[in-house]
Amino acid sequence: MDQTRNYSVCGRYRQFGGAILPGCLTIMLILFFVFPLSAKEFDSINISDPFLNKTPIAITQFRSFNGHGAEVDGGEKAKKILKDALAFTGYLKVLNSTAFLSNPAETGIQLGQINFRDWTGIGADLLITGGIEEKENQVTLKLRLFDTFNSKLLVGKIYTGASSQIRRMIHLFCSEISHVLTGNWGIFNSKISFVSTVNGNKEIFICEFDGYNPKQITHHKSISLSPSFSSDGQWLAYVSYAKGKPDIYIQNLKEKRGAIVNYKGSNLSPDWMPGQLKLAAALSFSGNQEIYLLTKKGEVTKRITKSWGVNVSPKFSPDGRKIAFTSNRGGSPQVYIKDLEAGDVKRVTFKGRYNTSPAWSPDGKKIAYVGIEKNKIDIFVLNLDSAPGMPVQLTMNQGDNEDPSWSPDGSLIAFTSNRKGGVSRLFVMSATGADQRLLLTLKGKQSQPSWSRPTSFEN
Repeated sequence: MDQTRNYSVCGRYRQFGGAILPGCLTIMLILFFVFPLSAKEFDSINISDPFLNKTPIAITQFRSFNGHGAEVDGGEKAKKILKDALAFTGYLKVLNSTAFLSNPAETGIQLGQINFRDWTGIGADLLITGGIEEKENQVTLKLRLFDTFNSKLLVGKIYTGASSQIRRMIHLFCSEISHVLTGNWGIFNSKISFVSTVNGNKEIFICEFDGYNPKQITHHKSISLSPSFSSDGQWLAYVSYAKGKPDIYIQNLKEKRGAIVNYKGSNLSPDWMPGQLKLAAALSFSGNQEIYLLTKKGEVTKRITKSWGVNVSPKFSPDGRKIAFTSNRGGSPQVYIKDLEAGDVKRVTFKGRYNTSPAWSPDGKKIAYVGIEKNKIDIFVLNLDSAPGMPVQLTMNQGDNEDPSWSPDGSLIAFTSNRKGGVSRLFVMSATGADQRLLLTLKGKQSQPSWSRPTSFEN
């Protein structure tokens, strides 16, 4: 028998289980007299393992509690969203339903109603059952994740909200799945900002983690570049030529307020400091392009670099203590790291004569970057603990590949490629370079993806 505990969220946003819930969405945690497994009792999936084998998972038909058409349709919609989201992760393999030996939608979706041999027999390590009930314009989803070999429940949740919130409810459950399997909350409440051409101009857009629901954010009718999210997801910094030269625009996405960094010369490549409303950016008002620390109002507080040549593309480490950047101080563009406390600067890329666009992995152990060799532009990853200059090439022989950006859990990298017909599009791949696939298709050209942390966003 199940017991439930009801959580009602009717404020702006409230934290629950590592995810931010909008509006009035009710969530119930399914409590069983059989104690749920903790993450330690399940062999945790190491999403950074270069030899990772995808874990097979079965997702069954949703049980319709009242059986009417809207309920059945809602169950099919929920199942598709669930399958697409989990397949997108790159570490789960969703099994084809034609192999299923039983149907929990008919026999029961709870722990004592499932014959787990039906699922281990087809190679499913994990099983998800779901139920849906629609009543008085409200939809209730009952969702469970099981470990088939141990015949135990890993996660059980009940979500209630409007039918328009089914996608959000499913993604909240996916976050719970990610947490119990990998130890982090995953990508399902994150966004990606990017550049797309509109009527010959370049504007900033935002979409969900899987390319769904792209929205245009800027309308400068000019060239806008280099979008960067603040840690809380409420601020976006980017470069625009709206006033005739490259300036940095700092915008609060909710309140539509902000500032413009328009010092003399070029104002380029903003990046937010983790956990703070401060930015690093490359400014040239002193002559050379140097990196500075700025407030959210665009005021310079500290100079980070001081050398001849060009210093651009600053990226904070996840702990905010270091900055990776590109500099040609050694004669050709290479990636350097500066320790902000000690002041030490070290070069980290040595293979190839042109390396740029550094991007830290969320654990701070790796840097992805763009390298040009033999007129081919590709993405590489450097393990900072390994021998200097020994990178791993992730893309090859498929057009030009640029602008790497890590997913918040470190399992995926978004990037730009012109491999399809020579047109720049957004792609995504695993952190090891596997499963390279198109993220979304819009009119014009897309580039410069920037992945946010999982956080709250206005719809």
